[in-house]
Amino acid sequence: MSLTYMNIMMAFITSLLGLLMYRSHLMSSLLCLEGLMLSLFVLVSLMILTTNSTLTNMLPIILLVFAACEAALGLSLLVAVSNTYGVDHVQNLNILKC
Repeated sequence: MSLTYMNIMMAFITSLLGLLMYRSHLMSSLLCLEGLMLSLFVLVSLMILTTNSTLTNMLPIILLVFAACEAALGLSLLVAVSNTYGVDHVQNLNILKC
């Protein structure tokens, strides 16, 4: 395994640990999700380049589309929650309260 793949895997693991450990604010969770998507995008792009696979050329573009949709949805949720509750603490939110 080359050093590039090792760094990308470490970025993915760091983002995943950040998502699991620092769940106090919604913004930090969204940033960790973006880090996950970015490391997955780079990993998939490098895998396609090294294997010279022509069947999966559209996979990084599809991944970027899902990442953009996730970011837009997350930011709109962040704005809605901060307008409603005044803070973005995840612990204060309860799905069962309507």
